Parts: sequence; structure tokens; C-alpha cells
Amino acid sequence: MTDSGSGAPKTIYRERQWVPAYWWVLAGLLVALTSAQLSLNRNVFWLIVPAVVLSVIAGWILVSLSKTVLSVEEDADGTRWLLAEKAVLPDDVVSRSLAVPATAKRNAMGRQLDPAAFVVSHGWVHEMVMLVLDDPEDPTPYWLIGTKNPEALLTAFVPDQAPGALANLKG
Repeated sequence: MTDSGSGAPKTIYRERQWVPAYWWVLAGLLVALTSAQLSLNRNVFWLIVPAVVLSVIAGWILVSLSKTVLSVEEDADGTRWLLAEKAVLPDDVVSRSLAVPATAKRNAMGRQLDPAAFVVSHGWVHEMVMLVLDDPEDPTPYWLIGTKNPEALLTAFVPDQAPGALANLKG
């Protein structure tokens, strides 16, 4: 966190969406299996080099899949900003918000999805928040953001709307 007196934005919430741990285990097993296959009836060089190269490639892929970071920052004048990937949203254009439980994610991402919506979603992040916009200059009707903790995200970004938006998660 930064000091609000310095003029720099203060981070209220931050979330990095890492791939699940079992993906790392599966990647390790795949690297071991492939390296073992390549080294059959050959010297140890054919085991070590593919293992190192494939481990680096697998690690790079998993880290690059985990690059999504959500954060909520508050600037000196009290405006809260949601930063999702390279997009930025101020809290004053959000007219309504809604927590989307894991059971409703398929519907939200399926036929009901507006093609003009801004979406940040991963298969391993099961819950989402929907932020309906009221900005005449923006053609985007709403943001649909996957999050591991919709309660914390909504409370940090739109605290006055959070209780009503979270009602369907608890009930």
C-alpha cells in the first residue's frame, strides 16, 4: 500500500489468478513422461536435455497463463479504479453490480453474454462479478470479471453496492 498523502494511488484489493496447483503437477508428469520416452535406449544426455528444455517451456506456459491481475486502487480524490489486465474502470460509471456464483457462470458466459461486454475469464476461476455501466460515451454495456473472491472485490470497488450485489451468493 502507498500513502494517500503522497498523491499516488492506494491499492485496496489485489488478486493474481494463478493456474491451479494440479496443473503444475500434471505439467511435471508430462515433462517426465516425454523426457523418459526420448531417452529410451540412449545415453543420459537424452534424458537431461529434454527434461530441462521441456521444464522451462512448461513453466513459461503456466506462468503466462497466470498473468491476469485484478486490482482496485483509490486515488487522492477518492475515486476507485478497477484494473483488469490493461483495462481501467472508474467506480462512478458503475450503475449496478452483481456477484455471479459458479452455478450461473455458464449462463452468464453463454447465450446471455452481450458481444459488446468486456470479459476477463479463466476456466479455473469459477465465480464472477458483473458491473453494469452507465456511461454514454462507452459502448460497453457491462464488465464480466472472473474473481476468486467476489465479496472482497465488490466491497473494495463499489462498497455501497456490495451488500445487494452479494445477496445471491449467500442465499
